[in-house]
Amino acid sequence: MTQARSPRALRRYRVNLRELMTQCETNYAYLTRIQALLGDDDSLSLALGEPGAGRVVIRVLERSPYTTLLALEQDRQHALMPSARLDVRLYHDARSAEVVAVAPYRQVPARHDYPNSAMHQRDEKLQWNRFLSDWLRHVLAQGALQRPVWPQPPAASAAGRES
Repeated sequence: MTQARSPRALRRYRVNLRELMTQCETNYAYLTRIQALLGDDDSLSLALGEPGAGRVVIRVLERSPYTTLLALEQDRQHALMPSARLDVRLYHDARSAEVVAVAPYRQVPARHDYPNSAMHQRDEKLQWNRFLSDWLRHVLAQGALQRPVWPQPPAASAAGRES
């Protein structure tokens, strides 16, 4: 005797690869603009909007000929809210960038069984890549490069110049 399959089992989530890859290619295009600001540096800080509105720090975690791993982290806005951090891998040969890890999770799998105890959505990887795209669009529109402010040397006194 065979058991009849439930409607839920028949409607298993399938990754929409075309949509995911389109999103990853868009993210790559945004990140290449930010990489141009990075140059050979391993970190970059961008102020968002007005002073006090926060900043995004972009750090290079790994560099290799075909890939780069970046960490994008926004300052904590409130003591009760954790700072947002996304680890993004850029695939230079495929011109694609995908979210590979999100704080506080280790990895972002392509799909989750649903329902699950951690309350992950079925298409969470696609959602994180959409969020990255929105975030990068905002950073590129509102971000201002923050250069380190070096203290000015004290002005020489008039007596010091005369001797």
